[in-house]
Amino acid sequence: MAEPYLDFSDPSFSVGAEQVHSARARSWYARTNYGLAVLRAEQVKELLKDKRLRQGSAMWPAHNGVDRGPFVEWWSAALLNLEGEDHTRIRRLLNPAFAPRSIDRLVPRFRALAEELIAGFAPAGRCEFMSEFAEPYAGRVIAIILGLPEREWPSIAAWSADLGLGLTVDVAAELDRVEAALEGLYRYADELIAERTARRGDDFVSALVAAHHGEDRLSADELRVALVLLMFGGMDTTRNQLGLAMQTFLAHPDQWQLLAARPELGRQAVEEAMRVNPTITWVTREACEDLEFEGLQVAAGTTLHLLTESAGTDPRRFGEAPFEISAKRPRHFGFGAGIHHCIGHHLARTDMAEALPALARRLRSPRLDGESRSLPPSGNTGPIELPLAFDSAP
Repeated sequence: MAEPYLDFSDPSFSVGAEQVHSARARSWYARTNYGLAVLRAEQVKELLKDKRLRQGSAMWPAHNGVDRGPFVEWWSAALLNLEGEDHTRIRRLLNPAFAPRSIDRLVPRFRALAEELIAGFAPAGRCEFMSEFAEPYAGRVIAIILGLPEREWPSIAAWSADLGLGLTVDVAAELDRVEAALEGLYRYADELIAERTARRGDDFVSALVAAHHGEDRLSADELRVALVLLMFGGMDTTRNQLGLAMQTFLAHPDQWQLLAARPELGRQAVEEAMRVNPTITWVTREACEDLEFEGLQVAAGTTLHLLTESAGTDPRRFGEAPFEISAKRPRHFGFGAGIHHCIGHHLARTDMAEALPALARRLRSPRLDGESRSLPPSGNTGPIELPLAFDSAP
């Protein structure tokens, strides 16, 4: 039987389509115009930790016709695309901002922020969810974590949204917007560095600036690249994942009612939404050497796209599992695994676990209230506009 083939560059291609699930039923992998797509959970789990592979995301712009320029330079130097000693050193310096102890003490602030934003639109019985909740919530959370003025979140959000287009299949067409956004974030990072160099505080940016001058040091370029990544990554993925979670709950109103009644299920609601509808639809690796995996010969340099949505809904691991926030599931793949496991996973899990129950308590029977718009349903995805109507609860 011929192995499946998937055309990742087709504008209509979606990682959640029946075409992908049909291919998964036939084979653990498919050929694509970008390399191999790994479709089943067991193989994704093994390959995420396989030391014969390295991070492959650095090649994403080139796969889409962009092989030079500021965005390529920044993306290649960002933490998630580094390997070896540089990756270990920079990750060690960034870890304190995302340590569970640092995040958990901010839970009351996250909860208060969610309630504040909801109070601004709940009485009207309608909202544009992305601009009125997901964006300001994600933007202000990352400002809180990094010690930035919360009032500056709109600029960070706008730049992050445009920079995020660099991780979609439309990167070549959107390159001018992407690079303008990168310039804006770099300019903001440079101002922060100058300010914290002159007046050190006890915030995380000050700690990074101190690391720039210490023995275990960040170079000037590494410091700028890291700050842009932290602002972008914390903003873009949380905003998108909140929108995708809301879309998922719209299709499962019984689960929204359950979350309203049992807010302690907030953390499981986050996990379940990321299992079935992740914003990062695939994790990329590249073969460092010629290798054999489950009888397949993989040449050095081959790109492997580990499809997190396909793996997260693989019946071999999860059964014929519906979206059910009270169910106990094996770990999903939305945050990756191995040495490149998402550095901000505890923050994302924690802030969304506060946001979703607060929304469920106040927004009863949510439904679409017009046309929604979304990023392409592959690469990094999520809603752009999500108009909702609901019955407002006190």
